[in-house]
Formats: sequence, C-alpha cells, structure tokens
Amino acid sequence: MSLHLVIIDALNLIRRVHSAQPDENDIERTIQTTTRTLSNILRESQPTHIVAVFDHLGPERGWRGELLPTYKQQRKPMPKALRAGLESIQDAWWQLGIDALLSEGDEADDLVATLACKVAAHQETVTIISTDKGYCQLLSPTLQIRDYFQQRWLDAPFIEKEFGVTPSQLTDYWGLTGISSSSVPGVPGIGPKAARAILTQFDNIEAAADSDALPEKYRKKLIEHLDEARRCKQVATLKCDITLGFNLQDIRYEEKGR
Repeated sequence: MSLHLVIIDALNLIRRVHSAQPDENDIERTIQTTTRTLSNILRESQPTHIVAVFDHLGPERGWRGELLPTYKQQRKPMPKALRAGLESIQDAWWQLGIDALLSEGDEADDLVATLACKVAAHQETVTIISTDKGYCQLLSPTLQIRDYFQQRWLDAPFIEKEFGVTPSQLTDYWGLTGISSSSVPGVPGIGPKAARAILTQFDNIEAAADSDALPEKYRKKLIEHLDEARRCKQVATLKCDITLGFNLQDIRYEEKGR
C-alpha cells in the first residue's frame, strides 16, 4: 500500500476559520467549523498518515528573530479567546484521528518542512494543507501544497503566474523583495518586477551579484545591500533538518470508532 502523508498547518487553518466568524469569542463555532473542514480534507485526500503541526505560542521568534531583529515584529497576537480554546480544538481534532505536533524552540514551518522532505525523499506522497506560499519552495514530484480554502494547488504553474520565478528561486525572490507580512525588508528599491527580471536572467542572488551583466540599475542596489539580501533569503528558507522525535507509525491515520 502506498503512503500518503497529510500535514495540516494547524494555526494557518484555525486562524483563517476564526477570522471569518462573526463573533471572535464563539470558540465553539470555530471548533465546529475546523472539524467540518478537516472532515472534508480527510475525505478528499484519503491519507494513510496525518498530523496537525502547531506553532509554539511564546514570544520567542527563534533563530530567524536572532538573525533578523525585525522578523514578525508587527504580527498581531492571537486573540485571547482563540488562544484559550486551542486545547479544545486539538481535542476535537483528536476525535477525528488527527494527532497534534507542537513546536517548541523551532517554528512550525520548519517542523512541517522537515517531516515533509524526509517522507518525500523516499518517493512517498506528501500533501501540506496551507495557504502559506512559503512552503512552495519545497515542491517536488511527490510533495504538493493544497490551499483548501481556494480549492487550488500551489504548484509550479501557480508560482510562475504569481511570482514569475521557479519554486527553487522563491527564497532568492523573497531575499530581494522581502516579505511584508513577516517584516522581512529585502533590498530597498527592488520590488517584484525587478526581482523577476533579475531571476529570469540569473539563477540566484549570488550569480546576479557576481556578474557584470547585471544591469547597473539593479547592480548598485543589490551590491550595496547584498548582506541584507542574503540574510533575508536565509530567513525565508525553511529548515529540513529538525529533530522530530517520532516516527511515521505514531501518526498513522486510524478513523476513530473503527
């Protein structure tokens, strides 16, 4: 039997659902809606293994915050009612047969990336459920990203249309343009259009910086802020070598009540 691992970017899904609720204090409705959403995902994806990965809720921003002090400085805190209801949400998901993995010092993104890449490296199918385009840097023949809310695959054609680069160039793209939602600045004066032009001509930031063929209007900006571009690229790059502390058998999907 072939393996299909589904990884739920838990807080991405929960916050998306909660923000659409008319009353942010109505956690019971959030529980019901997320449970219904996950039931649909289970039916559509037919996983053999599944896990929901939750980010830690402490103030620490991990290694990215140490590397780039502005990282996620402006991100809004989780609403108090939702934070208080997370354990109830996890319990409801457990009843569906979905275990939870909680990050500690590492960001959930890196845990998701590590687990996904380890399984995909063995040519097994992995589906990440998230609206976060940052995961698209991981795309491979057996690793896919599903935006459940828009009912679309965040695949290579989507990345080409959205950003004008290949999935493998996404971290270079964000190194140049920055990521406004995470307070990652990028290179001043280089926006999406310029980044696309640079990465159409060159494979990555280093190749562009080393070449005399880089147009002067881009070269001056890039060379002046090269260290910052490298740092922003590093922050945008997901780690795939986190120690997980469990094996696939621990997250085998078994429908409750069977």
